[in-house]
Amino acid sequence: QVQLVESGGGSAQAGWSLRLSCSASGYTYSRYCMGWFRQAPGKEREGVARIVHDGTTTYADSVKGRFTISKDNAKNTLYLQMNSLKPEDSAMYYCAADKRWRACTTLAASSFDYWGQGTQVTVSS
Repeated sequence: QVQLVESGGGSAQAGWSLRLSCSASGYTYSRYCMGWFRQAPGKEREGVARIVHDGTTTYADSVKGRFTISKDNAKNTLYLQMNSLKPEDSAMYYCAADKRWRACTTLAASSFDYWGQGTQVTVSS
């Protein structure tokens, strides 16, 4: 029932910017907490950013000051603006959502039940 589709990934040079989008359908979008996660080959999935119903945001230390998470409820779309990209940002980026409170208080992947298929981001130096 719940469908999440990411887009906007691609290749970029260090210092460039990319904007990822996540289109949501099949659920009450505005009542879900949503987040962005990323996973590089051979590494575990890590939380990047999260946004709560009221717009409150949380970021991983590695992206603070460079990435911005936002949402457009009218369009049922979540965004991740990525500035000053670094090679270590290279990963598959996933959009995630969950309506339960636990998803609004953590960046742990285990707290989110609904996931998109991911969009690849590759940053070269």
